[in-house]
Amino acid sequence: MILVLLLFAGLSALTPLLTRILSTRVFYLIAALPAGAFFYTLTQSDAVLHGDAVTERVPWIPQLGIALSFRVDALAWLLALVVTGVGALVLIYCARYFSPREPQLGRFAALLLAFAGTMYGLVTADDIYIMFMFWEITSVLSYLLIGHYTDRRESRGAALQALLVTTFGGLAMLVGVVLLTVQAGTTSIAALVEHPPPGGPVVTTAVLLVLVGALSKSALVPFHFWLPAAMAAPTPVSAYLHAAAMVKAGIYLIARLAPGFADTPGWTPLLVSLGVWTMLLGAWRSLRQNDLKLLLAYGTVSQLGFLTVVVGFGSRDAALAGAALLLAHALFKSTLFLVVGIVDHDEGTRDLREISGLGRRRPLLATVAVIAAASMAGIPPLLGFVAKEGVLSAFLEAGAGTAEAPANPWGWVALAGVVLGSVLTVAYSARFIWGAFATKTTDAAREFAAAHPPHTPTRGILVAPVLLTVATIAGGLLATPLGHALESYADTVAGGGDYHLALWHGFEPALGISALVIAAGLGLFALRKTVARLQKAVPPLIDASRGYWSIVRAVDRLAAEVTVFAQKGGLPQYIGTILLVFVLCLGAATALNRTWPTELVAWDYPAQVFVALAMAVAAVMAARAAHRLAAVLLVGATGFGLVVLFAFHGAPDLALTQALVESVTIVVFVLVLRRLPVKIAQHNKPVRKGWRILIGTLVGVTMGLVGFIALGARQAGGLGEELARLAVEQGHGANVVNVMLVDIRAWDTMNELSVLVVVATGVASLIFVTGRNFTVPRLRESRGRRQGRARARLVDDPHTSVETPDERQHSWLLGGRTLSPENRSLILEVLVRLVFHPAIVVSIFLLFAGHNAPGGGFAAGILAGLALIARYLAGGRYELGETLPIGPGVLLGAGMLLATGTALGSLFFGGEILQSAYFSADVPLLGYVSFGTSTIFDIGVYLVVIGVVLDILRALGGEVDRQQAEDDVDAAPDDHSVTADEAATRGRVAGSDTSGPSTRVASGGAP
Repeated sequence: MILVLLLFAGLSALTPLLTRILSTRVFYLIAALPAGAFFYTLTQSDAVLHGDAVTERVPWIPQLGIALSFRVDALAWLLALVVTGVGALVLIYCARYFSPREPQLGRFAALLLAFAGTMYGLVTADDIYIMFMFWEITSVLSYLLIGHYTDRRESRGAALQALLVTTFGGLAMLVGVVLLTVQAGTTSIAALVEHPPPGGPVVTTAVLLVLVGALSKSALVPFHFWLPAAMAAPTPVSAYLHAAAMVKAGIYLIARLAPGFADTPGWTPLLVSLGVWTMLLGAWRSLRQNDLKLLLAYGTVSQLGFLTVVVGFGSRDAALAGAALLLAHALFKSTLFLVVGIVDHDEGTRDLREISGLGRRRPLLATVAVIAAASMAGIPPLLGFVAKEGVLSAFLEAGAGTAEAPANPWGWVALAGVVLGSVLTVAYSARFIWGAFATKTTDAAREFAAAHPPHTPTRGILVAPVLLTVATIAGGLLATPLGHALESYADTVAGGGDYHLALWHGFEPALGISALVIAAGLGLFALRKTVARLQKAVPPLIDASRGYWSIVRAVDRLAAEVTVFAQKGGLPQYIGTILLVFVLCLGAATALNRTWPTELVAWDYPAQVFVALAMAVAAVMAARAAHRLAAVLLVGATGFGLVVLFAFHGAPDLALTQALVESVTIVVFVLVLRRLPVKIAQHNKPVRKGWRILIGTLVGVTMGLVGFIALGARQAGGLGEELARLAVEQGHGANVVNVMLVDIRAWDTMNELSVLVVVATGVASLIFVTGRNFTVPRLRESRGRRQGRARARLVDDPHTSVETPDERQHSWLLGGRTLSPENRSLILEVLVRLVFHPAIVVSIFLLFAGHNAPGGGFAAGILAGLALIARYLAGGRYELGETLPIGPGVLLGAGMLLATGTALGSLFFGGEILQSAYFSADVPLLGYVSFGTSTIFDIGVYLVVIGVVLDILRALGGEVDRQQAEDDVDAAPDDHSVTADEAATRGRVAGSDTSGPSTRVASGGAP
């Protein structure tokens, strides 16, 4: 099962690339995976149907008892067959439904395949936290699939609505899961159900919170409104997610927990009442719809309420009927959605008032739809009839009671609600068939037919609906063996009962009720005009959708008012507010502190006093500086003072890293300052200086007191000796800092790498406002030289630089030729050329020596980044491309791939995530050598850091240079010495930069 999930993840990642090659045929390829999972699940049938369970378990977080645990029993087997079988057919349907011109086709195919894999993981997961992880992934994937048409406001709004509602339910469910597992002492779903924790307020609350998540996912009242809105998604999404997969997740969870928790106080009243209400409301609203897809959507809401009543009732017979109904619903409802997709695809409309004569033109399509709708209405000999008759029998027996089980009044409530809801179901099923396939003589139908001649049917698109219809018929005819397969699940539910699924039970009350339901439903359809007038006359007293939007608007208004109140003074007020809250909160905690240190150590070394004074003076001067560059340099001085303090305290790693980071930070600040006024507050003089001084002083005093208290609060010994021992024994390294980063706390480091990638992406996105180019601009002639062209064919433009042919042959930096003479420094070019390669060599040395000496991937990456910064400052933006002719995305991706690959690689060898492995040997000349996977992880850190620096340089450096050049040209249109055409020509000669709308050479590289 774990291998199946990995295959789903891997193929989903490759699908966008495969789509570029195969176009819509990619759906046939990826459909093979869920089809294979379907047949793999069938191979488990023998064990499952004999009451056993197929399990797989890989420890993950043993401290919390969480494992990658999967279990296939009868219920999981049924759902796994549904999500893989229907998923494969829907993917095959997509190959004919979509055209090769469909926007973001590869993304859609990948997301739909990933959703199928996620649902497979959800229904087979045995660890409740792993199940919850898949649960939330389905919410995210459904958001992306519903919002597939990103250019449509309707799609975006529906996707966000579905995400918010299901995520809200998921958060409530998470609280319930935590409470439940704490009470039970296990995270295994099978163990929770088999041995539920003793009842009590905590367990009852936990179970009800879990039910909130299930009800929101399966769109029950009051969360039902998101499902009809989700019809903005493409029809294959509706057929799969909203008929067979995602909305079944909540039903599955209720069915999974029912054997152990159906006796929990509030379980039956909640599920029966909400289920009946949802069934009636959805069916009533379905009768009002003219859009065939919305008609089915509200019908789905109704059927989900029906399923909730049955699987949550808590009796053996109801559980058996519920499992059969779950399968029947997945088959007939997915078929009907696919049929609607074909109608919309070929007819150009879903409005039942405009469609006429389709049944006569498409008899096979009409036959498929009639069979599926008949199964939904509960007409024999189809699976829907078999399941519905089982439901009626179960509720009749529960209401009347038996010798083994007393009468349950909720059985009569459920029976009455289900019967009334089934009457409405028959009515809207008949209305669907009439609306889609009957011949109509209305004006709307004639006008639409005249304006829209029939389309040629798409060949092969009926394969999936036909196969699903065959399964519906076979399920009814083979009801007895199907019932035997599902009884191993039903027998786990207490409450007795000996009902067996069969197509014919003789003349019994359930059969009579079914006949009355069908007759009443057809009569209601015959009176559809009267019903329509009645529905118009009944105003909607409660509209959950309006309530949702009212809440959203109220939150938006509150957020706007809070923003206006708290953020109307610009950046100084924002910072002041943050610092003031910090002082109030932390200051109050400090004032309430009762354990103050008894002694004060003023300094460890006398030099510390002078360093602290220098830092304080630099900080005060930075606050008073009038020029931005001076302020940045003074702030940097405080950082380098910290470098000295780290060195005094024997922390060379921290000192080295702080020095490198401070250097890069100063350069980044300077790059940004190029586009800002030279002087601070040049136009708007600072106000309320007294308040600023007071807040700054309070922050400093508060932090000083906090540090004083923290240093004196230690009661136990430090961890230094233990960390040093762990670093040597487990991390095979003498540098405690580096071993902690890449081994002991590698999880944190991997998360920090992802943060760095996000930061680099965010900075670049802010600068590349018209479209981000993923490469670094380069000089064309350097490429030509590598292809054997003459080296002397270089830039020859009087506006850039005046060089003799001999000078060009011996130029120190290629990019320097693109700079104007006043911005070019030959001394700097020579110095950078001489220092760059030694700096790279030293950075590589720091990378590999960092496990036992000061260094490591982060410090080494920063040093390499500083070398790139030096090349840019000396040679301009084109020098970056000549120095490192690959995009930062490649470095960022490769670094994250190495880090995450190292994290997951241990799983293939039976280890835990991020568990390190080491190779040690005596190598001739080198002596004893120890190389571990943590070094590979550190190489990933190294590449990510270089990628971040390169991306920031490309954005804040090269792109700002290009924009500045354009601004210079636009600001001087009458200056014939530098016109836009000349600048563009110079750019083409010096090397094309495709990152913007035009190509111009920057006026300077060094800021």
